[in-house]
Amino acid sequence: MAKFLANGVRHHVQRLPARQDSPGPAPVVVFVHGVFIDTLASFYFTLAPAFAAAGCEVITYDLRGHGKSERPPSGYRIDDFVTDLDALLDEMGVTAPVHLVGNSFGGTVAFGHAVRRPDRVASLTVIESGPATRAWTEIMAGALYKVTVEPDQAMAWFTTEFGRTVANLTPPQQAHLERLARAATRLMETTSIVLDIPTSTTVDDEALRAVRTPVLLLVGGGGLVSDETDRLQALLPRSRTVVMPGYKHAVLVEAPHQVGEATLAWIREQHAAATPAPEEVETG
Repeated sequence: MAKFLANGVRHHVQRLPARQDSPGPAPVVVFVHGVFIDTLASFYFTLAPAFAAAGCEVITYDLRGHGKSERPPSGYRIDDFVTDLDALLDEMGVTAPVHLVGNSFGGTVAFGHAVRRPDRVASLTVIESGPATRAWTEIMAGALYKVTVEPDQAMAWFTTEFGRTVANLTPPQQAHLERLARAATRLMETTSIVLDIPTSTTVDDEALRAVRTPVLLLVGGGGLVSDETDRLQALLPRSRTVVMPGYKHAVLVEAPHQVGEATLAWIREQHAAATPAPEEVETG
């Protein structure tokens, strides 16, 4: 475990070295988790070890206000999370473009970083996620209203979207989820996150058309963003979509092996395309 001060906030980071030698530099993969009832553990105990074993250098971290990272009272707009990520890469000495993998809200943060700093992003994989469009902020505002004003409706929605996952939890997993829920409640009660997220700076269609970063849109067949996927793919010039039928928003939790296979194949493809062949590398 390590902590890095990025954008004035101390972040909890886990870094796994590549455990398989490969010609040339290893791809650097940065995992960005979701908001509220999530931490770096959702990647650390699913995809991260397999990616390191496959020859990737892996970085995963707790977002501000989450897990073991510091919880400042304010600064929870998308731009704040994007600045955190950019500063974190600086503090860790990461200079090569990275492969960003974001789940849910983490995918929105990753999108924001690709829009702001395309020079630092080799590829982008977003799992059940999308950019911070005006429609996204409206959805987030409605969801946060339910959480804070209509908790019964929020629980009904949660059960609908995550019902299969919740039903299959073991007692230790259930206890872990309850701890995350308590932490999320503290986050909402002691910070400005509920007000900040819906007032984040939005991304318009013109900005998305300008994104030249390769983007993999990985969605559940019945997920929260499936209706937007075709529109996003039409806007993003270098995008590809993978649909996982039978899964909803919690596809990372319910199908980590399939998500990992699709994501790793995508990263390997993009890394190979960006890496000069040995005869192309100048010597002397």
